[in-house]
This record gives sequence, structure tokens and C-alpha cells, in this order.
Amino acid sequence: MLKLTVKAGEYLLVGDNVKVVFTGGSANNMHILVDAPKSMNIVRSTALEKYGMAADPGNEVKHHRDRKLSPEAQEKIKAILMEERKRAKREERAKDPKVKYGY
Repeated sequence: MLKLTVKAGEYLLVGDNVKVVFTGGSANNMHILVDAPKSMNIVRSTALEKYGMAADPGNEVKHHRDRKLSPEAQEKIKAILMEERKRAKREERAKDPKVKYGY
């Protein structure tokens, strides 16, 4: 077991493909982000206790699969992203006259 003291914004790398980011918290809570492949089973201890399972290999808590977005929602997201890109380009051109005139 490894015990660490960390500050908000610091992170741990576990192997080659798991990153645990500490985002802050308080005396009673810690906020973390876990960036890991979907194939890895990541479960809270409280979920294991709720289902009466030990944290052993093979005792994975199954979660519902992410719902697919409707084609309409996908199109709306694309439109929003395109508009954001256009807005960022306009702001960039406004800041730098060389970009504005293509020099």
C-alpha cells in the first residue's frame, strides 16, 4: 500500500493507461478524476459493499451501457462545436492583425 499527500491538480499514473487526477476537496471529501480505458472495471468500495461483493478479480459490478445519442443530438453537438471554432477564429483574427489580413 502507498500513502501519499497530494495537492489539487497533481495526478498519479498507474501503469501506462490509467491516470488519477486529484481535483481538490475538503477535510471529509476528496475529488478525483479517473482516466482509464472503458475495459477496466472501476468501482467504489460502497458499491461492492452494497452488492455484498469482495474486491476480488471476477467480482465486477456491471453497469449499464452508455446510451447512444440520437442523430438529432449528434447534429446539434456538431453545430455547436463548429460555431465555437468559428468564434475562436474570429477572436484570434481580432487580436492579431497579421492573421486578419493573411500576412
